[in-house]
Amino acid sequence: MIAEDSTLLREGLVRLLVEEGHDVLGAFGDAGPLLEEMAARRPDVVVLDIRMPPTHTDEGLRAALEIRERWPETGVLVLSQHIERNYAAQLLASSAERVGYLLKDRVAQVEEFLDALERVQAGGAALDPEVVRQLVVRTTHGDPLARLTPRERSVLEVLAQGHTNTAIAQKLHVSLSAVEKNLNTIFDKLELSRTTGYNRRILAVLRYLES
Repeated sequence: MIAEDSTLLREGLVRLLVEEGHDVLGAFGDAGPLLEEMAARRPDVVVLDIRMPPTHTDEGLRAALEIRERWPETGVLVLSQHIERNYAAQLLASSAERVGYLLKDRVAQVEEFLDALERVQAGGAALDPEVVRQLVVRTTHGDPLARLTPRERSVLEVLAQGHTNTAIAQKLHVSLSAVEKNLNTIFDKLELSRTTGYNRRILAVLRYLES
């Protein structure tokens, strides 16, 4: 299901997703009708803008947070014209599963958008690289990320986008073993627990959000 107040973008998303074999259960110009239909239709993923009518402030964000609370099995992929650090932090604060945050310019890159959608649907995370960079940039004294080397910070940025170790190695042009070594060092420096699972990986970014 889609909630986007721009008619051109909304119809473009519908056409793209249908052509790629997805079923679009509904497409709305604001968040109200979307929430009304959620209980009955239960989509796998919801794609929505942050700023929509009537106030064009945070209607989409509030809808996204409500969906994540009431229907946690539904993935939420947020589109935004700009990087809203506070909104992104709120969206990721409770869980790093089934969530994505992309800039609208990314929609023009069809393969990237579809990959993000599929990762969110599969239970992972998909964050635009620029969103990640904004989230991990800290200048205050005592920032835990200050302990990271430039290479470790690069690995963290690609990791937080939801990519596998193999994909990280390909994007940074390093070996898989180097990625694994860097990840273990990142987890140690950020004092993350050694529990297994996808969330442990994304906790490297959430650690920043908590601080």
